[in-house]
Amino acid sequence: MTRSVVTNVRPWGGAASDIVIENGTIADIRPTGAGEPAGTTLVDGRGLLALPGLVNAHAHLDKSWWGRPWVSYGGEPTTQDRIAHERAHRDELGIPSPEATTALVRQLVAFGTTAFRSHVDVDLGVGLTGIQVVRDAVAAVDPGIRLEIVAFPQDGVLRRPGVLDLLDQAAAEGADHIGGLDPASIDRDPVGQLDALFDIAVRRGVGLDIHLHDRGELGAFQYELIIERTRVSGLAGRVNISHGFALGNLAPDRQRQLVDAMAEAGVSLSTVAGVTAPRLPNTALRDAGVPVGLGTDGIRDLWGPFGDGDVLRLAGTLAQLAGWRRDEDLLSAARIATSAAAGFVGRERHDLVVGAPADLVLLDAQNPQDAITRAPDRDTVIVAGNVVRG
Repeated sequence: MTRSVVTNVRPWGGAASDIVIENGTIADIRPTGAGEPAGTTLVDGRGLLALPGLVNAHAHLDKSWWGRPWVSYGGEPTTQDRIAHERAHRDELGIPSPEATTALVRQLVAFGTTAFRSHVDVDLGVGLTGIQVVRDAVAAVDPGIRLEIVAFPQDGVLRRPGVLDLLDQAAAEGADHIGGLDPASIDRDPVGQLDALFDIAVRRGVGLDIHLHDRGELGAFQYELIIERTRVSGLAGRVNISHGFALGNLAPDRQRQLVDAMAEAGVSLSTVAGVTAPRLPNTALRDAGVPVGLGTDGIRDLWGPFGDGDVLRLAGTLAQLAGWRRDEDLLSAARIATSAAAGFVGRERHDLVVGAPADLVLLDAQNPQDAITRAPDRDTVIVAGNVVRG
């Protein structure tokens, strides 16, 4: 049995405590100063704030040119144009790149992220190669990092014959989820795409995570189709809508109707807190009990040059977009980025509690609210009980 103790930390800003870790799991949280037998590995927390490791609930780890020479953006503004631009230039950049993906994961872990849900492109050009690239990169940084894979059809599903077979193969070979993309505006057959995806998910026992950029009533219609199929298929708690911009630009009554339906059906939502996107009703989603995940989306890729991977800073942006200022709201933002995101990475618990994985981030902040608004440096990052930074 491996045993270590992180001494003198303040979990969630509370009293000074020692966190006892055994075999990668939190075994005890007790008042600091109890002492340990000789030979126990001690990590001095120096009175720092302790939070659970950050969760990146929507990443594209396979797409980045992180660590490579600068790539000037040459794409156009629409989703379809960006897809075409990426397909035209990814091979010349060697994407997916084992070296760039590993460097990106290392950077994100240094910011305190210890668990990922990553969409990985699956198409006729790259096949399933990107999935293994991402798995290998994460394992190279630390094998204790939690990774959930979404086999993602970035170039469409029905409009590209053969993609459904690839998604089915990915699910059969261990992908945790399969993805979808704008069933109406990309495939122009929302019923056909969703029926096919739900069929694979039910047969293979995997989750669904569907990118939905379409806005207004077109997007709302696809929300309804996804919610209806989730109810019928018995996939409650295993279906997620990524982006879901339509929810941000509907009339209040229509918005509430969809939020309540998502909560009842067990459909979650993930956001990247985009500053140019319609503002999602984060307070209504929270109050209705709809799980909300937060992620970085793409970082320095052929869709754009922005992003550094700091989920804590992104949580501050989410709070600002939601109009959250009060302590209880800022605490909600901190939980969205950490403990409340457990389900997005296949965990029952991802928190500073006994029995949870020993994923911690230590930082010099008064409390979670201070951390959210200031995003101070991460002093120490611990993955499954192993110090990976600090």
